[in-house]
Amino acid sequence: MKKIIPMFAIVCVFSVQAQSKKSTLSYPETKKETVSDTYFGTSIADPYRWLEDDRSEETGAWVKAQNEVTFNYLSQIPFRIQIKERMEKLWNYERISAPFKEGDYTYFFRNNGLQNQSVLYRKDKSGKEELFLDPNTFAKDGTTSLGNLEFSRDGSLVAYSISEAGSDWNKIIIMDAVSKKVLEQPIVDVKFSGISWLGNTGFYYSSYDKPEGSELSAKTDQHKLYFHKLGTAQKEDKVIFGQQEKRRYVGGGVSEDERYLIISAANSTTGNELYIQDLSKSDSKLVSIVNNFESNNSIIDNVGSKLYIVTNLNAPNQKIVTVDVSNPTPENWKELIPETDFVLAPSVGGGYLFANYMKDAISQVMQYDYDGKFIRKISLPGIGTAGGFSGKKTAKELYFSFSNYLTPGTIFSFEPKSGTSKVYEKPKVDFKSDEYESKQVFYTSKDGTKIPMIITHKKGLKLNGKNPTILYGYGGFNVSITPNFSVTNAVWMENGGIYAVANLRGGGEYGQKWHTAGIQQKKHNVFDDFIAAAEYLIAQKYTSSDYLAIRGGSNGGLLVGAVLTQRPDLMKVALPAVGVLDMLRYHTFTAGAGWAYDYGTANDNAEMFAYLKNYSPVHNVKKGVNYPATLVTTGDHDDRVVPAHSFKFAAELQDKQSGENPVLIRIDVNAGHGAGKPISKTIEENADIQAFTLYNMGIKKI
Repeated sequence: MKKIIPMFAIVCVFSVQAQSKKSTLSYPETKKETVSDTYFGTSIADPYRWLEDDRSEETGAWVKAQNEVTFNYLSQIPFRIQIKERMEKLWNYERISAPFKEGDYTYFFRNNGLQNQSVLYRKDKSGKEELFLDPNTFAKDGTTSLGNLEFSRDGSLVAYSISEAGSDWNKIIIMDAVSKKVLEQPIVDVKFSGISWLGNTGFYYSSYDKPEGSELSAKTDQHKLYFHKLGTAQKEDKVIFGQQEKRRYVGGGVSEDERYLIISAANSTTGNELYIQDLSKSDSKLVSIVNNFESNNSIIDNVGSKLYIVTNLNAPNQKIVTVDVSNPTPENWKELIPETDFVLAPSVGGGYLFANYMKDAISQVMQYDYDGKFIRKISLPGIGTAGGFSGKKTAKELYFSFSNYLTPGTIFSFEPKSGTSKVYEKPKVDFKSDEYESKQVFYTSKDGTKIPMIITHKKGLKLNGKNPTILYGYGGFNVSITPNFSVTNAVWMENGGIYAVANLRGGGEYGQKWHTAGIQQKKHNVFDDFIAAAEYLIAQKYTSSDYLAIRGGSNGGLLVGAVLTQRPDLMKVALPAVGVLDMLRYHTFTAGAGWAYDYGTANDNAEMFAYLKNYSPVHNVKKGVNYPATLVTTGDHDDRVVPAHSFKFAAELQDKQSGENPVLIRIDVNAGHGAGKPISKTIEENADIQAFTLYNMGIKKI
């Protein structure tokens, strides 16, 4: 894609005027080829299959041509620069992370405001501060980011992963933490991996064999856990798990006392096997704790041979159990903290267990000792999202963060023995939170299910149906969308916008039952929930179809794509980001086959094929329909949800759009699925999205 294409070649591939007579835009014409697949006797055309080849000159030329049209359009929006400048100003505040102690040093991240990547500093015992690691030096444009960072138990060694251009393929760098000297050649071709040290001898990590074909789109299906011994070549790294047992996701880590190796193995994003090995015995074997994929299970701590496990086995909202490692299978588990009506997400630190419950997507935190005795309910500074309460057993002080849609993320120090907390770091953001309000409502979906939604806006808002509104949703993979502050949303609300978030089925807000109510042949529940949210906002006169935008990313991009093709009349603007949009072929790319628990695949059976085809956004764009103004966004290095999804969907919309609303695709170069994206690119993208949205709602100035 980086090769130079002669101009005549571009002209041969593209012609202008692929748009209908009603449009004022001229899109590059995307050629159609005669390609098809047959599913259970039904032939499905795939004319834009060629766009799946991310390495071809032709695809590179298409990307360039589309971006030229898109950025030319965006450059003509009169307030685009104004929005970008306000985002930069609002984002320009110092951010400091919670500190963590490793060896003789205390480490913390700091961003002075507009640095593309946060910088890692440390202080010695005397309080002298020095820069330890600056990810902004990894690449001039900030597109290489820091991933995992793990110190050996004594703090003398550190290994960290880096991602280049947003790719999920990482490198691991190994350093002497005291001298900051790099010790050996990087470990390369690492993907979906943690880093876990075993003493100072080496560490565990996970990866796939490098696939044939494109590393950004080819299928990766067999994950393996390796051990890298310091001082040896990577080719000598030993496979610990995954050589004989084919699993799509494998992770391994060492317990805090370094006595046990714990391995989780899964074939999908839900359900995992659990194994343990006693590292104190040279001849010990891997022992199976859970030998199926019917529940989610993880070991959160151990005290000697006593294991503490969080599980949703026979407990959809999760519980904590204990068991001795000598007989660790589920029939021997003893309940320590039982399941409640609210979803549990536990953490450990300072010798205590912290049960973070989610009630209607809002945090409540309870503290327990290791015998399961209730200590206290933690006092939080408001209604929102709390996270943290984790650290080493010996820690005398822990930290937690708190945020909501109006409150920038604030860090608190917490003394677990007394339960007292105080502000550790409160950011100084140029946003007047007290002039805005958040309200949680419950609306009724198509089948009568009550769905929560939080609506945030300026106080004194007039319910006249003319307020620009972004409705955001996700609805999948047991992921919970909880209140958090966002600079970009703050700018949207400053300009008179409403930001609404619906907690759809398919997510994890009410546990596994809520999740499974929105998967496979119940996936339409998610779309119905989102449509009902839009209809509620319109009925209550928060907004109207002329002032409504729908937005979502990844699985949320699928949500937006499905809803805009099913109900194009419902919204004025659609904003699908890095979306899963070709539901018949998603499982053939990278690790996509692991999403089958949520989606099913077109190869499962005739019924599943028909269900997927019925809502697959790429396959449900129709001629003669006036689709809303649409800005598809993706990254050319997205190897989680490959950009071909977005390419094919944009091509279909541009070819079949009958009205005057623009259909554009904005393709970020040297960018991936989103993690580690530099702040400069994040600001530019969000400014473009908001400018596009307001402009297509008929807003003339802000």
